[in-house]
Amino acid sequence: MNKRILVTGGAGFLGSYLCEELLKNGNYVICCDNFYTGNEDNLEKIIDNKDFEVLKHDITLPLFLEVDEIFNFACPASPVHYQNDPVQTIKTCVHGAINMLGLAKRTNAKIIQASTSEIYGDPELHPQNESYKGSVSINGPRACYDEGKRCAETIFWDYHRQHKVNIKVIRIFNTYGPRMQLNDGRVVSNFIIQALTNKDITIYGDGEQTRSFCYVTDLINGTILMMNKKNLIGPINLGNPVETSVKNLANEVLEITGSKAKLIFKKLPQDDPKQRCPDITLAKNQINWSPSVNRIDGLKKTIEYFEKILKKQQK
Repeated sequence: MNKRILVTGGAGFLGSYLCEELLKNGNYVICCDNFYTGNEDNLEKIIDNKDFEVLKHDITLPLFLEVDEIFNFACPASPVHYQNDPVQTIKTCVHGAINMLGLAKRTNAKIIQASTSEIYGDPELHPQNESYKGSVSINGPRACYDEGKRCAETIFWDYHRQHKVNIKVIRIFNTYGPRMQLNDGRVVSNFIIQALTNKDITIYGDGEQTRSFCYVTDLINGTILMMNKKNLIGPINLGNPVETSVKNLANEVLEITGSKAKLIFKKLPQDDPKQRCPDITLAKNQINWSPSVNRIDGLKKTIEYFEKILKKQQK
């Protein structure tokens, strides 16, 4: 029997891939997005699908639907966008979680929260496992997102304990791939755009800070596996445990693109984490998941996407 599935943030980078995969699996999918960072172009492959519906709505306001499952992915995830309107970011995290949990409670739907590695802050434990409580600033420029997502997790646990809502929580680490926005301020898209336009590649700090990058299709596969796993609430880390320095990533992008751009170094932003890498032992053991796309292959696909976007803009 096909399920009616709600994907909040469904026109976004991750949400659009999620909608596509859920449709492939034979479900009726409702994409809910206020299009603050979501993009209708992300939905072009599925917009005419008879089992797909787009609902323009902000989840800080209540939503009344009949659904079987909810994927709560609505929230700007790049620092440029979530810092642009920090109060709205917190509202989306907190009020949005309350509204979606209320919907899940009324319809007896299963709901999964797209939480984030940002809840670990600038970690004192490396790599980060799910039992680590985090080291997060409550008043810095990133706090609206970090603490908003932490509070959303708390609300999920409380709805589960108090109202027996069937919840799940994933913590998403750096994810990249086609459909990232040109101006989202994330390191992968920044480096690729700068390289393709032969502009200096901007590295903040000395470039020795590390990240781990998960290709988007791997992340979506892990998300669906987690949703379908019985008797597992989480939280569970989803990310690629292969770590690299920001400087090395820049050099990889330069090599793939053949760009003549130069590396320039600027001051590290406040509260920027020095290390970020997931311990995915739980994901491996509980849902039999680990990433399969290596970074070079993923970067090539992402670069090819941005090349097409830039060519379109030049016409």
